[in-house]
Amino acid sequence: MRVVQITRPGGPEQLTVREVSDPSPGPGEVLVDVAAAGVNRADLLQRQGHYPPPPGAPAWPGLEASGTIAALGDGVDGWTVGNRVAALVTGGGYAERLVVPSGQLLRVPDELDLVDAAGLPEAVCTAWSNLTGPGRLRPGERVLVHGGSGGIGSVAIQLVAASGAWGATTAGGPDRAARCLELGADLAVDHRSEDFVAAVRDATDGHGVDVVLDVVGAGYLARNVEVLADEGRLVMIGMQQGRRAELDLGEVMTRRLTVTGTTLRSRTREAKAAIVADVAARAWPWLDDGRLGPVIGARLPLDEAARAHELVESGTVFGKVLLLP
Repeated sequence: MRVVQITRPGGPEQLTVREVSDPSPGPGEVLVDVAAAGVNRADLLQRQGHYPPPPGAPAWPGLEASGTIAALGDGVDGWTVGNRVAALVTGGGYAERLVVPSGQLLRVPDELDLVDAAGLPEAVCTAWSNLTGPGRLRPGERVLVHGGSGGIGSVAIQLVAASGAWGATTAGGPDRAARCLELGADLAVDHRSEDFVAAVRDATDGHGVDVVLDVVGAGYLARNVEVLADEGRLVMIGMQQGRRAELDLGEVMTRRLTVTGTTLRSRTREAKAAIVADVAARAWPWLDDGRLGPVIGARLPLDEAARAHELVESGTVFGKVLLLP
């Protein structure tokens, strides 16, 4: 089968298509014929040599994919050959075939385009597990999602709205902010020309937000704390603007704030299966009534993986970039 391998750490030009042996599913696993793979910022970090795959994962990138089940390993129940699925994986999505633990599969509804479904697993599992886990989001609360035009942000906006919460987001430019409003955000702040702290406090009558879901990292730490309401929760899932910053612990303690962060890739198979099961039970059904859907900015063939990485790095694409074998 064809896969996209990283020849050595570096720029997008280090991505090349090569042939490797077809994988075989082990106990509890399925083999998937890939329809498309989602491109995530974690893939860019892996290409640069900053985010190596965990032991046992394929060497090539790709944390999510969609396709049809081609074969079942021993002990797999509830799935059959030919099922349409979306998969959360530890690596190896940039390929024509992929082995996935059965607990990390989500059924793709017949009404949903199978290719576009590849833009959902990583984003939905990341956003949902953080909003409902460390974020402890409840209906009626207020949420700020940074990076609303990105792959995770565009899904998080929809999840916040579907959960019955009030949602604000940040995006770069008025057109991108307007598209975030179309996805269900109650407030969209153009971070290039507006102060998101002032805009959010004004929109909430000075209350601030109960949850911040942040992909920016160090660059926004102080301002994220400032925009939180008392007993608010800051959940960091990215470090696009650095990993080190100062934090006023006095303010955290006095206002009873929670500051935390998570990653998904390094979690155990059992932990990922639990997240996927929760998504399947509580968030995935929103695909059927239109409250949740993939937001796809570009679809490119596997041979153009370098171009796909360039698009994600540029920050000009709204939503997910997909690679099609």
